[in-house]
Amino acid sequence: MQTGTMRLLLVEDEPNIARPLTRALEAQGHQVRHAPDLTTARARLAEAEPDLMILDVRLPESEDGGFILAREARAAGYKGPILFMTARDALADRVMGLDEGGDDYVVKPFDLPELLARVRALLRRVSEVKQSRVSLGPLELDLASRSVRWEGRSVELSPREYALLERLALFPGRVYSPEELLDLIWGEEASDTGVVKVCVHHLRSKLDSRVVRTVPGGYRLGVEP
Repeated sequence: MQTGTMRLLLVEDEPNIARPLTRALEAQGHQVRHAPDLTTARARLAEAEPDLMILDVRLPESEDGGFILAREARAAGYKGPILFMTARDALADRVMGLDEGGDDYVVKPFDLPELLARVRALLRRVSEVKQSRVSLGPLELDLASRSVRWEGRSVELSPREYALLERLALFPGRVYSPEELLDLIWGEEASDTGVVKVCVHHLRSKLDSRVVRTVPGGYRLGVEP
């Protein structure tokens, strides 16, 4: 199964690891954002949510920097896979990585083909989620056909409207700022968050005023599972 283009966040402070890994992942068609430290990684996460996080455990700010970032991301509602990289191969460290929200654990030094295979395996899970159906109360999304039903009736949405609704539906309960939605949905094609407000207004008009809630910090899905 092809996973298609995915957004990856690579947090690694060693250039001799970060550079070739970034090139290899980009060669497979993915968008890679690199952060050499915990501070930059937090900023990257605030800008846009990745489909997969690849985290070095030891970062300049802390021996457990990767674990700290994973813990923060999970607490904020991040549900994507997390792959840890570390030279610490003790069982206790591997267990800690899984307990902190990790999905896989690679010990340095590692073979690049093996790490890429692990990345592909994790991204297949993301792809499978994106190809499934989502049912949240009166809202139903078919992620393969990109179709929407509200209270049993079919609703026609524009590509932008659908993309915004899909993002909220895949992560119900998570709050997205207008700036984050602008980056995720419009990318470089728009620079004014006013388009996000207009898109939310159209969704409410076509479906229901409940579908998107305005909350402190931005927007979230307004219907419950």
